[in-house]
Amino acid sequence: MIDRRQHLQQLAALAAASALPAVAADDSDSTFDQDSILKAAADFFGQTTEGLAKVVEKAFKEQGRPNAYVKGEEASAAITVGLRYGDGELLMKGGSSAKVYWAGPSIGFDLGANASKVFTLVYHLPKVSAIYQRFPGVDGSLYYIGGAGINYQRLNGIVLAPIRLGVGLRAGASVGYMHYRREKSINPF
Repeated sequence: MIDRRQHLQQLAALAAASALPAVAADDSDSTFDQDSILKAAADFFGQTTEGLAKVVEKAFKEQGRPNAYVKGEEASAAITVGLRYGDGELLMKGGSSAKVYWAGPSIGFDLGANASKVFTLVYHLPKVSAIYQRFPGVDGSLYYIGGAGINYQRLNGIVLAPIRLGVGLRAGASVGYMHYRREKSINPF
């Protein structure tokens, strides 16, 4: 009886070990690795900075490998109440893509204006159409280094991590949301 139990445990261990490479291969087939994201972001921003590399590294450390990203541009302004508008293209690891527009209000201790390029890492997006909803976020909790900033927006297991490089001055802390849409709208709500 002991030999049979040991044999079953060994078989279970072998089965588990042989399943690990398949899972890892699946993961790499459906998600982007850090080097390809850094290259895509550097190509998009037109430069590689130490700040961009550190922000991407931080996102991978905290969230893992994204399965999509958005390349776009946005403008925002605030005097206590703020507005942000942007547009870009969503690219999924599997090859799907779609145009995406976003707008959103914010409120808080916030003042200034900026225009920026935005490279958003997208985690756990089941399909392209799942991005078209409102994602809450807190802009005061961003991580900022060497000209690149990142914050997180989460909803229903999907995580968006916008990385912004731009011009302007905007300081403070605010809460709000981003409404991602299929079509452009001036309505931020």
